Amino acid sequence: MIRSILCRVAAWLLIGFCASPVFASAAANLPDFTALVERQGIAVVNIGTAQSRVRSPQLPFPGLDESDPMFDFFRKFVPRNPDTPQFGPNNQSLGSGFIVSPDGYILTNAHVVDEAEEIVVRLADKREFRAKVIGADARSDVALIKIEASGLPKVALGDPDKLKVGEWVIAIGSPFGFEQSVTAGIVSAKGRSLPDENFVPFIQTDVAINPGNSGGPLFNLKGEVVGMNSQIYSRTGGFMGLSFAIPIDVAMDVQQQLRTFGRVQRGRIGVAIQEVTRDLAEGFGLPRAAGALVSAVEPDSPAVRAGIDQGDVIVRFDGKVVDKSSDLPRIVAAVRPGAKVAVQVYRNGQPRDVIVAVGEWHDGKSQRAQGGMPKSQAVPNRLGLALAPPTPVQRRERGIDQGLVVERSVGAALRAEIREGDLVLAMVIAGKQVPLKSVEEFNRQAASLKEGQQVTLLVKRGEATSYVSLRADK
Repeated sequence: MIRSILCRVAAWLLIGFCASPVFASAAANLPDFTALVERQGIAVVNIGTAQSRVRSPQLPFPGLDESDPMFDFFRKFVPRNPDTPQFGPNNQSLGSGFIVSPDGYILTNAHVVDEAEEIVVRLADKREFRAKVIGADARSDVALIKIEASGLPKVALGDPDKLKVGEWVIAIGSPFGFEQSVTAGIVSAKGRSLPDENFVPFIQTDVAINPGNSGGPLFNLKGEVVGMNSQIYSRTGGFMGLSFAIPIDVAMDVQQQLRTFGRVQRGRIGVAIQEVTRDLAEGFGLPRAAGALVSAVEPDSPAVRAGIDQGDVIVRFDGKVVDKSSDLPRIVAAVRPGAKVAVQVYRNGQPRDVIVAVGEWHDGKSQRAQGGMPKSQAVPNRLGLALAPPTPVQRRERGIDQGLVVERSVGAALRAEIREGDLVLAMVIAGKQVPLKSVEEFNRQAASLKEGQQVTLLVKRGEATSYVSLRADK
């Protein structure tokens, strides 16, 4: 009896709340995507590919064995597309795309069409076409494909720079092969840098993106494409609230170069850089923690010819502010090779302007060797470092002609992740970089530091060099 009365009261309260002006106002403020989807969804396509090699079947969740009782559950309930035509055992519905011109040019992700011998494009009206790859750029994960058709609907393009964090956006694509699926969310962040993705300032959203959405469009409320859905962050293989889209201006620049040159040309200046932390800014006498700190300069590079030195902090390139170190690769890459641009750097705490003739970037993977040495019984100094001059064998094997080798790393040095076998090349004192010539000189400098005083060292590990800040112990 009491339960019945409580249920009735709860129902009355719910009905009253739903009918209240506050609820009605909140519902009225929610966006309506129906017109947008009807207008723009017709330009979104499903992309299937065929490979000569048979891919191992993907399980719904990585690490789930077929003998596991839960496998059958997920096999039944994870979405599949049983009726996608012409996608046989070696054919898969792998992604999405969108039409950018009425004569059949389509944008998608490079990883969607990678290694495909045959590409099948299915339009919203169920028509199917064989497509050819005009070009693909693995670095930006953008591909341009074409089908032989005319009079096709195309998407409207927007301006990602006008996109605001918190703004509503929607995705249309084919997650798990379910075509024309619509999901919505908001922009979580802009200009995100991801590991090994230096040239794309990703748009982060909480729009539900799953396998099959790759290459599909991200729309703003005006019905304009502002991005291409490319990646998700997930520990399970499924959506976890972190999705990343390539800004449409980046994708369109890539496709234009693919159409014109068949490849993408990117600028380079030949420097290795790192983030400027507050401690590094203090050590280099900078007004604030911003810019890209040059930790190494490639020999005979555009940077060397322009007079850029190790220890310079690049704060402006080609008229654009370099706020974070991750900004610089994107800005440089956007400059066409051969162009001469103005660069502002901070050196010894003072601004300086130089002119750089930008070179061309070529893809390649650098291998970094890891140096290592047996433990030493040498006594570390106040920075937690016990150093020794390199032996003739070390000089010959590691190709070094200066610096001191770390024999022990404890305390402050260990906390700063300086390891045994690293090479300490220089110390930054009062904003000026001083090469290290002897262990005695380094220990004298360390002994003169006050407790908690910050110092910056230039450290080399394998082929990589970087600046490391640490504070003196007691």
